[in-house]
Amino acid sequence: MADKIKIENLEVFARHGVFPEENRLGQKFLVSAVLYMDVREAGKTDKLGASADYGEVCRFIDTFMKEHTYKLIERAAESLAAELLTRIPKLEKVKVEIGKPWAPVGLPLKTVSVEIERQWHTAYVALGSNMGDRRAFLDGAVMSLGRLPHTKVVKVSSYYETPPYGMTEQADFLNGCLKLLTLLTPEELLDGLLGIEREAGRERVVRWGPRTLDLDIIFYDSLVLESEDLCIPHVEMHKRRFVLEPLCEIAPYKRHPVYGRTVREMLENIESASSEGEVKIP
Repeated sequence: MADKIKIENLEVFARHGVFPEENRLGQKFLVSAVLYMDVREAGKTDKLGASADYGEVCRFIDTFMKEHTYKLIERAAESLAAELLTRIPKLEKVKVEIGKPWAPVGLPLKTVSVEIERQWHTAYVALGSNMGDRRAFLDGAVMSLGRLPHTKVVKVSSYYETPPYGMTEQADFLNGCLKLLTLLTPEELLDGLLGIEREAGRERVVRWGPRTLDLDIIFYDSLVLESEDLCIPHVEMHKRRFVLEPLCEIAPYKRHPVYGRTVREMLENIESASSEGEVKIP
């Protein structure tokens, strides 16, 4: 996103700091923000509603900084960025800098500041259940995902009845996929998914065994990540019809960042695979 609205060095008198006297007496802060959003419509129509009212944004920043008290300007910047992204409808990304010109360091300096960038991320999550009231578990997971901090579910697939994978001596699964927007990092999102699974009574006893609820991050933007606890894109998603079929319903043209194929192409590859079930991804 190339379009941006800049607010530079808004002066705010607020009460943030590690020392008690900073919280009691207060001091001056300089707040700058860069709002990344598409302003083409505003540029063509001359309508304020198609952009962001920077006067209103400045008043909100002033009020937010005065109504909250944090020890660290890192925390103030993090909280302010999240609030701006949540409150401004068309805002995709924000850069926030909070400067502290009166920082009590005992040495001459112009200012100390913290600058961060935060943005909405698009993630796709696969859902599955083959124990108890499967539909209730999936519906509950959709609702719980929408209640995660700074996260909103924007699209949910139909649910598909599918045979079990790996360990076949168990009941059929009900599977689906959803699209969400989140400010959470991949690791924070994973923690949220694991918490929702635990609330649903998920027990990780047997690999590929029966489960009340299974939640997996399939895509997170176009990120490629491999860590001890997390692999994005999901390592075998391109081989699994029960993932690709519902995912194709809501994101057929989403492209795998490693293999370069769309979800629809990967699903078609499975459908045309050999009788041995071999799925080839060049």
